[in-house]
Amino acid sequence: MTLQELVHQAASIYSDKIAVCFDECNNQPPVYYTYKTVVNAASELSNFLLLHCDFQEIQEVGLYCHPGINLPSWILGILQVPAAYAPIDPDSPPALSTHFMKKCNLSYILVEKQQINKFKSSYETLLNYDTPKEYNDLVLFRLHWKNAEASLMLNDRKQNYEKEKMANSTNSENSNAEKTEERMDVRQKNCLAYVLHTSGTTGIPKIVRVPHACIVPNIQHFRVLFEITQEDVLFLASPLTFDPSVVEIFVALSSGACLLIVPTSVKMLPSKLAAVLFSHHRVTILQATPTLLRRFGSQLIKSTVLSASTSLRVLALGGEAFPSLTVLKSWRGVDNKTQIFNVYGITEVSSWATFHRIPEKFLNSTLKCELPVPLGFPLLGTVVEVRDTDGFTIQEGHGQVFLGGRNRVCFLDDEMTVPLGTMRATGDLVMVKDGEMFFLGRKDSQIKRHGKRLNIELVQQVAEGLQQVESCAVTWYNQEKLILFMVSKNDLVKEYIFKELQKHLPSHAIPDELVLIDSLPFTSHGKIDVSELNKIYLNLKPECKLNGKEELWEKLQYLWKSILNLSEDPLKVSDESLFLNSGGDSLKSIRLLNEIEKLVGTSVPGLLEIILSSSILEIYNHVLQTVFPDEDLVFSKNYATKRKFSDIYQEETSGKSLHQKSVMTLNYDNELTAFTTVSRGSQILSLNSKFLTKLGLCSSAQSSDLISQTNIQNVKSLNPPALIGKSKDPSCTAKVSEEGTYGTAAKKMELHVRWRSDTGKCVDASPLVVIPAVDESSATVYIGSHSHRMMALDLYSGKVKWEQILEDRIESSACISKCGNFIVVGLAVLYQRTNLFIPMYLSIRARNIFWFP
Repeated sequence: MTLQELVHQAASIYSDKIAVCFDECNNQPPVYYTYKTVVNAASELSNFLLLHCDFQEIQEVGLYCHPGINLPSWILGILQVPAAYAPIDPDSPPALSTHFMKKCNLSYILVEKQQINKFKSSYETLLNYDTPKEYNDLVLFRLHWKNAEASLMLNDRKQNYEKEKMANSTNSENSNAEKTEERMDVRQKNCLAYVLHTSGTTGIPKIVRVPHACIVPNIQHFRVLFEITQEDVLFLASPLTFDPSVVEIFVALSSGACLLIVPTSVKMLPSKLAAVLFSHHRVTILQATPTLLRRFGSQLIKSTVLSASTSLRVLALGGEAFPSLTVLKSWRGVDNKTQIFNVYGITEVSSWATFHRIPEKFLNSTLKCELPVPLGFPLLGTVVEVRDTDGFTIQEGHGQVFLGGRNRVCFLDDEMTVPLGTMRATGDLVMVKDGEMFFLGRKDSQIKRHGKRLNIELVQQVAEGLQQVESCAVTWYNQEKLILFMVSKNDLVKEYIFKELQKHLPSHAIPDELVLIDSLPFTSHGKIDVSELNKIYLNLKPECKLNGKEELWEKLQYLWKSILNLSEDPLKVSDESLFLNSGGDSLKSIRLLNEIEKLVGTSVPGLLEIILSSSILEIYNHVLQTVFPDEDLVFSKNYATKRKFSDIYQEETSGKSLHQKSVMTLNYDNELTAFTTVSRGSQILSLNSKFLTKLGLCSSAQSSDLISQTNIQNVKSLNPPALIGKSKDPSCTAKVSEEGTYGTAAKKMELHVRWRSDTGKCVDASPLVVIPAVDESSATVYIGSHSHRMMALDLYSGKVKWEQILEDRIESSACISKCGNFIVVGLAVLYQRTNLFIPMYLSIRARNIFWFP
């Protein structure tokens, strides 16, 4: 069974019924086509293509157009050749479309006459084409690529196919009893229905060739699932380049129902679109992404889309994480009867794979429901598996979804044949519990923040559940900052949102910043446009908003109280208040840092350490030095009191700040050590060389500049024995140069193990290498691991100089103090009474250990 055969069956029954309605929404009457008109127009186009096209092997025809009344006829006409249609969006970036056409080795393309100038201007330099042939509102171009890239791709496909044939032949010869693996061939007549490409948001876009056998089960199942009749009106919500459009078109046209099409520009206007869909044309079936639905706004959704009197009988949401039940219930009007489905799938196994209908008892319940929405049951012909990290299928627990089925397979990129039953990895993580799958997020949306795993979809779902939030999105900006973009229902204070988030999210999931925007940008597929959000954040250039030091003090107090949830306290913050003692933690300290730097419009070096260890007055003075360097300090930080770790708890119980002297002073200005460090393998730092120069111990050419290197051979300031040189024995690594200079190029360079050391568990931190300038032979490697073990190893022998077991796992690289006497490493300590991870720092001098917060 093919898509065109499904339509012809319906047309034979409903020939005079309206099949397609196109409304330009410009005060002109809509245009209607009956099933008979659609089929006749399709047949005429098929004859035209057969007359002018000379297909070779894979039969594909590009379709460059905007949605209109003729769209279903054009698609049907290409399918009847038989050929696969390859939609190209005139509004897509030409570079993406060019990649798509080249990868497909597209020979023919139908261009809508209204788009001729745009097509030629976009691809004139890339294509040579014959004299075009005209057919009604279309123009047929034969494409000849100027370079040989596309031809090479086709040759590669042929070679791959020959290899597959040889492999199958070999298998057959080896065992006559075994059957050759059944495969689907892309060149088989009537095999392909359409060709798409993935969005490319997680890498290079893939070409996906979809067989009829893969998509037809979707059409058949949804017709039954949604109980489609000739009275239904379905809306073409998805662009042609997004595979759910196939379901929308062919579920309608195979059931005797009507397909409603509107211009793309109207979809951008929520109020106008709502009126067209639910007032003018009384749409009964809507399939959309959650983002597209959110664009209506909660008020319009409740009053129109999901009201008691709505025409909408079925709402199917897919393509993104499903909204929480709490949000969903807030969108429904009283007595609304719309059936709501969660549908899930991937383009690589086009189009949908699972469905779940939200039970009425949950939608009508007045109780708050925090239960996640399951992905549901497999659709017709679909096989769903959840596999763990080792690739084994699991029945309970966490894993990645794999989709497939005997005929539910597509051809990706250059694949010519695919084994029947092939399973594709989705990149989506789920939890399986009691036989049901619950979506956790994409693998590429899982981040590691403050030492803990986090799916950013969780942050978005919780934020969207807040009463004041209209819609929102979360991005992991530059893999450094968690940014919450929000459209609010009314004026609100950011601090209030942060307070609410802290009630529902763990500390490591609280966003770094909140950005208020008027509306969420979205892609042509109706999904949130992350790249556009990142541009919005990038354009938020910080400006100094201070008129003087008095205002700095006032705003610092305001930020202090709001971040620590003390906003309602009218009292002035005590000058001696400590951040950690006042309810702060490491995550809140980062928020305070970000807010202060945003306030003053510049970065403040060393501020985080001051926040964690000093009073608010000392923080103020530190910021004052950066922003108003000519102003007098209220309190000099040179005399700041250093506090022991145990002081925190004494201050908490007494309510007063203790001014105790440190057990050991950390001022070693008179005891400097000259050294060179190598961190993360690409950063080299040489310090205190001037001190040694006075003593005549080293060259004054050494500097304390940090060198960010891309090639270690460019670094000439290393005095210790270099680990690079020339090799006399080609069987081993290059010999160490005694003078620390580089020899001539070795004939053969190899790597070998100099020594090994057992750290007990995995290592997340890069090692720190410290090479003293006076005694190069005492160079040391400092490394920590998840075994709580901090080790100092001799660089040349690997011998353990000392080892210390700490309170918790070590996830940061060690660093060295400016004086050269201290090694500092951060670790996460979990306090049972607060359930918070607070970074602690270990300072080491010789064998003496000191802790400080």
